[in-house]
Amino acid sequence: MTSVEMFAGSERSPAPGGKLKGRVALVTGGTRGIGAAICRSLAGQGASIAAGYSGNSERAQTFLKEFEAQFAGTIRASAHQGNVSNPADCRRVVEEVIAEHGRLDILVNNAGITVDKLAVKMKPEDWCKVVDVNLSGAFFMAQAALEHMLTRGTGRIINVSSIIGETGNIGQVNYAASKAGLFGMTKALAKETAFLLQKNGLLTEDSIGITVNAVTPGVIGTEMVEAIPEKILDRVVAQIPFRRVGRPEEVARVVHFLAADAASYITGQVWAVNGGLDM
Repeated sequence: MTSVEMFAGSERSPAPGGKLKGRVALVTGGTRGIGAAICRSLAGQGASIAAGYSGNSERAQTFLKEFEAQFAGTIRASAHQGNVSNPADCRRVVEEVIAEHGRLDILVNNAGITVDKLAVKMKPEDWCKVVDVNLSGAFFMAQAALEHMLTRGTGRIINVSSIIGETGNIGQVNYAASKAGLFGMTKALAKETAFLLQKNGLLTEDSIGITVNAVTPGVIGTEMVEAIPEKILDRVVAQIPFRRVGRPEEVARVVHFLAADAASYITGQVWAVNGGLDM
């Protein structure tokens, strides 16, 4: 685990909003791309950040340095290495975050991978690796976080899916299945958490409760999209009503909205951020 404590006195630090002040957010895959944007957006609303990453320690250190430069004096951040497809790692990371920050209020399951091949050529390990990270990893993280959230009676779980989970895509049957699976998992967990809160007498008219929702990005300007050949990307963008690639920050804003207390009546829902591509 690597952590950095922010120091006071920097004139470069923006004044954060207060919607998530005092809250702690764990974002898997949080040191780059959409995950890093989500971390910054949550921090911009006052949340302390725990960014999960799988193995690139150098990138994690860079993320913490960039984060410190942006939020010096206002926000605390830490980085936690782990393999989300390993249930023991998920439990350890959640325990680390609680030990480091004292609590866990928000879990964003953002970690994801692709191994693209046509179905007829896909090896069993290609299927299992993607499903293990994208779907099983989200479940194991949620399972570990919920033990803490259910005890406290409050929490937010936000699963980052993909438009591919809705539409499918050639060469991505494993990715599409894993991201579509997040829809069902989101709805089932939303029902279970409400049931358990009510059963334990923790669901009241004034409670912010525990909500579980999903966000489905479309074509977003990340390293993954930048690797797509220009001609292919141009054809995809031509199908988007807004005729442009989305920005990671546009996904992140929806996440921080769902994480706020004011979104306590929204659960089991899927929020699309795709420029109208699915219309």
